[in-house]
Amino acid sequence: MNKNKKLYGVVAIAAFVFIFYIVYMYFFRDPNASTFLSSKTDTRRPPDVEAWLNVMRVHAILACIAMVLGIVNFSKRFLRKFRTWHRINGYLYLLCVVVVVVTSGYMAPYSTGGRITSIAFNLLSMVWLAMTIAAIVKIKKKQIVRHQKWAVRSFAFCFTNMFIHLYTSILHYGFGVPYVDSYTVGIFATIATLFLLAEYVIRNILELHTHNASTGINSNVH
Repeated sequence: MNKNKKLYGVVAIAAFVFIFYIVYMYFFRDPNASTFLSSKTDTRRPPDVEAWLNVMRVHAILACIAMVLGIVNFSKRFLRKFRTWHRINGYLYLLCVVVVVVTSGYMAPYSTGGRITSIAFNLLSMVWLAMTIAAIVKIKKKQIVRHQKWAVRSFAFCFTNMFIHLYTSILHYGFGVPYVDSYTVGIFATIATLFLLAEYVIRNILELHTHNASTGINSNVH
C-alpha cells in the first residue's frame, strides 16, 4: 500500500470516528451540551441556550457532512468514475462550509475563553471560506494542481473541532491545565497544526505524485 492510500485510509478512519463521537456526545449522551455550556463562564452575556443549541446542531451536522463530502471527493477512483458527481459534491461541500462559517459566526461571541477565542474563530472561518472559494476558482480556470492544493488546505480545516478537542483533552486531563486555558491554547495550536499538516501533504504527497505523473513514474493512488 503506497503513501497516498495509507494517508487516505488514516484520514477517512479519523473522520468517521470523530463523526461518531460528535453524534454520540451531542445528540445522545449530552443533547443539551450542558457539560460544554458549563465552561462558558467568562462571556459578556449568556447565550440563549435554546437558540445556541439549535445553531450548534446545524453547525455540527453540516461540519460532519463536509467531512464526508471531502473524503469522497479525494478518492481518485470516485473522480475517474463519477466526474459529474465530483463536481456536484464540490459545490455541496462549499455550501456546507458557508453554513458552518455562518453558524460559527453566531457562536463565536459565546466562545469558551472569551474575546481572544472569539476573534480566533472568526479569523479561522474567514480563512477557511477563502481557501474553499480559491479551490473552486482554480478548477474553474482549469488549474488542476492549484485546485488540488487549495482543496487540501480547505479540507484540513474540516478537522478543526477534532484537534481542538484533542489538544484540550491532553492539556486538561493529561496535564491538569484549567479547561478554559486548555481550550484557548487548543484553538491556536489547532490552527498552526492544520496549516502545517496541509502544507506537508501538499509538498510531500501531492507535489511528489504530480512530479511522478509528469515524469512517467508509476504511482498508484486511491
